[in-house]
Amino acid sequence: MKTNEASNLLVADDHHLIIDGIRSMLSDQNHLSIVSEAQDGEEAWEKISEHPDGIQLVLADVTMPRCGGIELCRRIKQQYADIKVLIVTMHKSVSVLNEAIDAEADGYILKESGKAELVSAIKRVLNGGTWYSNELLPVLQDELNKGRMLQENRSALSIRETEVLSLIVKELTSEEISEQLGISKKTVDNHRQHILEKTGCRSTVGLVKFALQSGFHAY
Repeated sequence: MKTNEASNLLVADDHHLIIDGIRSMLSDQNHLSIVSEAQDGEEAWEKISEHPDGIQLVLADVTMPRCGGIELCRRIKQQYADIKVLIVTMHKSVSVLNEAIDAEADGYILKESGKAELVSAIKRVLNGGTWYSNELLPVLQDELNKGRMLQENRSALSIRETEVLSLIVKELTSEEISEQLGISKKTVDNHRQHILEKTGCRSTVGLVKFALQSGFHAY
């Protein structure tokens, strides 16, 4: 997609007030366009299936009739891996957060978040990064510090790959990692690919899930 083109969004929530609120907050973002909305996961899935190439990002609530946001995310990632999914919810529990990560959601933002965080989250996710609400970062860190990465997995990564993985867990994009480590973006992407191969993950979200499950410590 060209950078001057607007990214197409679908918003799925069973409350009109939430959809209207998101639409209002994004009304001045010329690079973002809400092209569709749905009031439950099944309706969202039907609309995505009709025109999968016309949607770049889905914003989905966790609790919806017929099909919730996490199940919707799981379906999307299995069938249309290029479509990004940002969970928008009131749930702060570790269990729901882990379910979203397990479904490979690209981000998880609380409904109480303001416009600035929503716009930042959408931009980061569309650029290939991940986003978790600031309030949830301590929860993520606690999960990361439970247990330890299996020795064979830790030793399989080089020192530089460990540094890159640590920054990926902190939600930095390849460009930001490149700047912080003083290496080219191409080198970062090469490290990222090697990490994916060594850990058996398929995506950045998969790496975050791997880190959580294996107790990797983000430095």
